[in-house]
Amino acid sequence: MTKILLLSDTHGYIDDSILKYVKQADEVWHAGDIGNLKVTDAIKALKPLRAVYGNIDDAKTRIEFPEHNRFMCEQVDVWITHIGGYPKRYDMRVRETIKQNPPDLFISGHSHILKVIPDKKLNLLHMNPGAIGIYGLHKVRTMLRFTIDGKKIDNLEVIEFKR
Repeated sequence: MTKILLLSDTHGYIDDSILKYVKQADEVWHAGDIGNLKVTDAIKALKPLRAVYGNIDDAKTRIEFPEHNRFMCEQVDVWITHIGGYPKRYDMRVRETIKQNPPDLFISGHSHILKVIPDKKLNLLHMNPGAIGIYGLHKVRTMLRFTIDGKKIDNLEVIEFKR
């Protein structure tokens, strides 16, 4: 079983309250708009990190992290990208690929809106952890944590912080 902490849209912000949850995870996944490599450096000092760059990220971040990150976690095919949309409204950059070769778990960020939506047509689960950073229109800062055990995605929990 692998314990995952999923976050997005840090926009350069990291603090001890976030790092407390990083320490409890086996892996941390970041769905883009990192904002500053000090964020990912702080996470990588504690746990393995999988991340993608977002639309606000600079050239250094884009060199270190890809736009799309597709990988296996246990027996779950995972695809993380920053701007990906969600079921029935996938972004044009991923729409054809996701239809032709859907992952088990599709993760995006960008909207600052927490969403967990099953796509019954493509037989996948979509997650957007919202935004954990302090910049943007969101009133509540959010992250997700969950477990992957074989092919099973389970124990989903929303972590909230007030702005």
